[in-house]
Amino acid sequence: MKVLHDNIRFFPTLLMLVTFSTTGCSGAEQQKKQISIDGGTVGYPLHQAVAEEYKKVQPNAQISVAFSGTGGGMSKFCSGQIDIAGASRAIRKEEIESCKKKGIDFVELPVALDGIAVITNAKNKFVTCLSIEELSKIWSPKSKNKVKNWNQVNPNFPNQQLTLYAPSSDTGTFDYFTQAVNKKAKASRTDYTSTQNQNVLVQGISGDQSALGYVGISYYLAKKAQLQLIAVQTPKGNCEVPDPPSKVATNTYTPLSRPLFIYVSKKSLDGKPVVREFVNFYLDNSKKWVEQSGYVELTDEAYSKIKQKFSSTETGSKFKDAKPGQPITKYI
Repeated sequence: MKVLHDNIRFFPTLLMLVTFSTTGCSGAEQQKKQISIDGGTVGYPLHQAVAEEYKKVQPNAQISVAFSGTGGGMSKFCSGQIDIAGASRAIRKEEIESCKKKGIDFVELPVALDGIAVITNAKNKFVTCLSIEELSKIWSPKSKNKVKNWNQVNPNFPNQQLTLYAPSSDTGTFDYFTQAVNKKAKASRTDYTSTQNQNVLVQGISGDQSALGYVGISYYLAKKAQLQLIAVQTPKGNCEVPDPPSKVATNTYTPLSRPLFIYVSKKSLDGKPVVREFVNFYLDNSKKWVEQSGYVELTDEAYSKIKQKFSSTETGSKFKDAKPGQPITKYI
């Protein structure tokens, strides 16, 4: 696996820190005024937008919003370092165990929907639709150093080199895609170009006529003129693309549509009123900024159930066993 490292972050990490007078205030009291969010790069723009808007109504808010990948965010969350983890896939069983060992209970809240976009170079005119079986033939661990040309995927494709680009293995996008395509999270060939920064993947694919890759839909939409969006065959045999993103909301783009989450520490909710206030604001207002952040709104039914779940502070995960493409209201 070739890993790309870039020196420029594609989103400036939002660090909205306001200086307060510390006279008579302990460090513990200051910490109670702070909100920390970290996690997946997919979902980050929405968390950032909500935090910026919250700052307008609560100017004294001290909020930090960062991204270290879903896996990285979950690691920090389950060790008690942050209040909220952003995730582009459901929490995994081993992460639940890690949280449990540290005494971290959590509230699981879907906040938006996303579609994973399968993309090629804009000059690729022979691929318009791929089945899940063809995607698995490309990305299966067994295909490493074996499936290297397009005609090995489909004999109707030309005998041309196939080069692959994908998010790094610590991202939720990687986990969800491999689960949907190869039936097991993290089951993937490793001979591809990898980076956590999905903008870098888009740049690589736009400059490589042999390329195929997958990214969160917002990264495709931002550079769609330079790319070719590939349809994915649904279980009903239709070829669907996640553009317009409304297809994700109606669940016609399956199984590569997915919910995005925030996981909120119950300890933070109980000990830091500012966290509960912020999450209430998030659930009441985030729908306004979902689309402009590149994602898809949940249904009104889903939003209503999520707000009820948060009000009751229901802890634990119902999504840990959810299958790709299933409606999220089944698990709220």
